[in-house]
Amino acid sequence: MRLELGKPVRASDGEVVGELADVIIDPVAKRVTHLVIAPEHAHGESRLAGVELAEADDEGKAIHLRCTADEARRLPNIEHFSYLRLDQPVVSDPDWDVGVTNVLALPYYQAAGLDYAAAPPQELGMFYDTVPKGEVEIRRTSSVVTADERYVGEVDGFIVDEHGDISHIVLERGHLWGRREITVPIGAVTKVESDTVMVGLSIDEIEKLPSHKVHRWRLVERLTG
Repeated sequence: MRLELGKPVRASDGEVVGELADVIIDPVAKRVTHLVIAPEHAHGESRLAGVELAEADDEGKAIHLRCTADEARRLPNIEHFSYLRLDQPVVSDPDWDVGVTNVLALPYYQAAGLDYAAAPPQELGMFYDTVPKGEVEIRRTSSVVTADERYVGEVDGFIVDEHGDISHIVLERGHLWGRREITVPIGAVTKVESDTVMVGLSIDEIEKLPSHKVHRWRLVERLTG
């Protein structure tokens, strides 16, 4: 099954309940354990679905859930927002870790024609996801880097078996109108952290892996949708 980030997610009764926003991974077993489903026009309500609920359709146009739309809406919500002190841990629950985060930018002011940042606040606003303890979260914009920390592209999806074991990571690489999807075998992945995948390959070795062009209409859809 190909888990393509951004692909529609459809419930067993036919209703589209959102899109595949992120995946949750056991970084040791290199196995997808959960899918994060983000409903359209419902910010703050990303739902956590076990990978055993998912199956791809024959045409690969959507991911299907083995549950109804009402059941999908009752899945755990993992998206949160908090104001936190600089010395305050984001999550102190023994069953949960922090996945991807987005910190609100500090305000800027203008005086005498110069830009300068405000004094560092004692609190920061943070959007964050919670994930099961010991697991990590990967989203569409998560970076793929080489062992020497050279950026090579972004994660576009995963190819998994019926148990969620990852066989390949799909890397999107290139410029806006010349992007390619490169299939990277999981054996080349040396480390997975929230929002980052590290591979033990050079850029030249990555370029020699199987790839195909990303169609322009798909990129336009991503940028406008």
